[in-house]
Amino acid sequence: MDGAAAGAVGRGEPGDAVFGVLAAYVRDPAVTDVFVNPGGAVWVDRGAGAEAAGVVVPAAEARDLATRLISAGERHVDEATPAVDVRLGDGMRVHAVLPPISPGGAVLSIRLPRRRPLSLDELEAAGFFASAGAGAGAAAVRELVARRANLLVTGAGGSGKTTLLGALLSAAPASERIIVVEDVAELRIDHPHVVALEARQANLDGAGGIGLDRLVRESLRMRPDRLVVGECRGPELRELLAALNTGHDGGAGTLHANSLADVPARLEALGALAGMSMDAVTRQTVSAIDAVLHVERAGGVRRLAAVGRLVLDPFGRLEVTE
Repeated sequence: MDGAAAGAVGRGEPGDAVFGVLAAYVRDPAVTDVFVNPGGAVWVDRGAGAEAAGVVVPAAEARDLATRLISAGERHVDEATPAVDVRLGDGMRVHAVLPPISPGGAVLSIRLPRRRPLSLDELEAAGFFASAGAGAGAAAVRELVARRANLLVTGAGGSGKTTLLGALLSAAPASERIIVVEDVAELRIDHPHVVALEARQANLDGAGGIGLDRLVRESLRMRPDRLVVGECRGPELRELLAALNTGHDGGAGTLHANSLADVPARLEALGALAGMSMDAVTRQTVSAIDAVLHVERAGGVRRLAAVGRLVLDPFGRLEVTE
């Protein structure tokens, strides 16, 4: 899937004045990411990797831009809270870092959602499944959705995990109720019955935070037909595995991993962060996850690289077979 196919948003975000010098890039339908680096250099990604935009934002203007964007997301960034993540409009994600955390100046990372989610058919037409090997094409993936398999979508940042997961869930029957839990809402699903829950960070006094682990527990009271965690990074893994092991079929989540072979180690590490023993992680994962879909991005092309199954090796450790 090339940069044009990766397109950007119909975004419902604040007006051009809020984005200032970045407005033209935010409005560009081919742009997926916009970055302002320390020193003010602007970089953009149109699907083929980051490239310099040839624009430099002065230090004071970069700081003002960061505080303005975070304020548009109803949060505050300053020296006391120098790193903040917010959602703007219909799924735009803005992350800002200020000095002293970033001694070279303000840093902005803006992830832009697609104008509309891609379907499995569109991904197939773009060659997304061409490299995954026999039995791992769009038809096989669609069959996993149809039989309500629990899926884990893995890959590096920007590899297409969210795009694939959105397409998978869009293929679910319209009668099913999909509950989506995310840190910052990014997942876009073409489906008539989606309920989205978004984590809330604590305020300056350290109060009021609601994490993904709690939201997973709350979602179980909402009678989900499919429970989805946008990205597993901590204690929410424990809650998701517990749910998928107690009759909640058709669930899904994403996980950062550099390769299919790295997935077991990532799960073990996250399980440890969640206070789970090695034995609990391995046995619950093998029972809960039916298939791992690993995606990659190479030369500007996002693709399904491999499909695996998590099993126990002869020593009781977690491993993945392709």
